[in-house]
Amino acid sequence: MSGPGVMLLDGGMGRQLARMGAPFRQPEWSALALIEAPDTVRAAHAAFIAAGAQVITTNSYAVVPFHIGEDRFAARGLGLADLSGRLARQAAESAAAPVRVAGSLPPLFGSYRPDLFEPERAPEIAGVLVEGLAPHVDLWLAETQSAIREAAAAARAVAGTGKPLWISYTLEDERPEPGAPRLRSGETVADAVRAALDLGAEAVLFNCSQPEAMGDAVAAAARVIAGSPARIGVYANAFPPQPEDATANEGLSELRPDLDPDSYLGWIRRWVGLGATLVGGCCGIGPEHIARIHAARPELVPEAQ
Repeated sequence: MSGPGVMLLDGGMGRQLARMGAPFRQPEWSALALIEAPDTVRAAHAAFIAAGAQVITTNSYAVVPFHIGEDRFAARGLGLADLSGRLARQAAESAAAPVRVAGSLPPLFGSYRPDLFEPERAPEIAGVLVEGLAPHVDLWLAETQSAIREAAAAARAVAGTGKPLWISYTLEDERPEPGAPRLRSGETVADAVRAALDLGAEAVLFNCSQPEAMGDAVAAAARVIAGSPARIGVYANAFPPQPEDATANEGLSELRPDLDPDSYLGWIRRWVGLGATLVGGCCGIGPEHIARIHAARPELVPEAQ
């Protein structure tokens, strides 16, 4: 049984697919398994569920023109989004305990690069993802959002679907200023959290940044959210700090050897202590990490907000 209010998310799908032997190359990234080996995608979801995840995220992160190309997205984007939702739903329905499915709404024009955002094209691309995923998901997860306007575009795309929205931001983690967490756009976390609440988000999370950057962000979010029913979440990656001109998944980044399951659990304890109630992992965090957190969940009690 979990500690009060703590919900366990899954880990990084891309790395897990690669570890399981799925076809994996650039630029398709995790979408390649969806195209060529969909059974592996379902098996990866099942591995995270077996480890204890209560929420799994659809493998739709790379179903955007940036990764699969303009022509393939035009021809197959809707079908691939639908497939990613169906595979996650099948895995959830096969679970022994209830599992929620989060529909991944990724950065549409490249991760970590708010400068590449194209507001005029965002509704078209996001609309394809939402249409394909909507029949299969319980909630929306706009993840790895580098700027407030990216999150706002995602919120507009899901307006009217009747499903909860979670917004997850990625943080500046190459040269973070202690006590002053910022998004990769340079916007403050406090402003980003306020914007997420104004957009109707039921949870504000931080993902795809190194663990060292997360604590200040959780603390800042807790100050803004105090008194609100909104939840705070964290799912960090296992990358070393990424340079400002990096694009996530541009290459297969090295993983930090120090973030084994016990070490990562230490970070989880800290974030829960600061008020996080949604915890899991991003790139490089596998089922073994989720299983370790699951085993410790009876001890995880978030700070009262």
